[in-house]
Amino acid sequence: MRPEQAGLPRGSDVIVIGGGFHGTSSAFHLARAGAKVTLLEAEYCARHASGVNAGGVRTLGRHHAEIPLARASLDLWHRLPELIGDDGSFVCSGQLQIAETPQELDKLRRRVAELNALGFTHEVIVDAQQVREIAPRLAHHVVGGIWVDDDGHAVPYRAVTAFRHAAQRLGAQFHEATPARTIERVGNQWRVSTPLGVFSAPWLVNAAGAWSGDFAAQAGDAVPMKPGGLMLMITQRVPHFVDPVLGAAGRPLSFKQFANGTVLIGGGLRCGADIVRRHGEVDFLKLSSSAQTVTDLFPHLAGINVVRAWAGVEAFMPDEIPVIGLSRHAPQLVHAFGFSAHGFELGPIGGKIVSELVLEGRSTLPIAPFAVDRFASVAVH
Repeated sequence: MRPEQAGLPRGSDVIVIGGGFHGTSSAFHLARAGAKVTLLEAEYCARHASGVNAGGVRTLGRHHAEIPLARASLDLWHRLPELIGDDGSFVCSGQLQIAETPQELDKLRRRVAELNALGFTHEVIVDAQQVREIAPRLAHHVVGGIWVDDDGHAVPYRAVTAFRHAAQRLGAQFHEATPARTIERVGNQWRVSTPLGVFSAPWLVNAAGAWSGDFAAQAGDAVPMKPGGLMLMITQRVPHFVDPVLGAAGRPLSFKQFANGTVLIGGGLRCGADIVRRHGEVDFLKLSSSAQTVTDLFPHLAGINVVRAWAGVEAFMPDEIPVIGLSRHAPQLVHAFGFSAHGFELGPIGGKIVSELVLEGRSTLPIAPFAVDRFASVAVH
């Protein structure tokens, strides 16, 4: 902690709003650095996007601006036992994005060439034969793809809970069923009103997911963020047939088989969300389309039963990359939200960035593309 923080009043140094992955990771990294942290969660930790996503630990297919963060986060995923005393259920299975046509494969080749020119070599083109060595049961029409061998997957709720427990062991205080209502800067303190009373601290972290836009606006940092629902479904158990996580270049897909034989199917399947009642609304027609994609790629799965489907609430930005950084209008406020359905892998590094911003005033990773005011010229309604 910086010397000027030594005279802080007794109590919390930082309030974190939101008990998703980026909130719990922020609480952990801040507490690890010696800060006193209070986290406020409206329901329970990992209730929404962070706990009900597909669990892909993916650097493959990232926006160019996200790649440095994603690769740094992947390094932390591989070192979770050392970092938090728990593997967070991470499995290094590799990830494969398949091309079903020569045109799709050409597009993937161009992407990899662009990444190589930028100095990124983690994505590798594989041909049809190599694809079948990686996933032998794939349909024969698949012509190639992109492979990242050190990507993987995890169980979202378990990973978020592992960070929560690590933060609590370091003294972070978690208050579930404690929704933040309003935020206000009074003197050198942030005051956060909740049904249980007012919490105050010099620093505030806005990691409230689909509800972050309201808090950003209260601080003068209005952004054109839109909440929405994301759907997933899981099948009955089937004999083991695939190890890596699979995606597709030409249609939505995130697909993996767990050790118990169940198959998880997702891939950015959007649906409606009731932001007031705080739940997603499953669209079974879209789910049937995704199921058809799976049987197109793995014909032997035709006829298996889907046993459960669900939806989480996510925050989407117009450019599909998050807001990470200091407020432009309010002092000692850090935003970390708007991960647009791909924030899970970034969770470990996201909290580290937040900690650096609070304690050092800057990030060691390039976060300029994620500035909260990058939409200043866009009308916000």
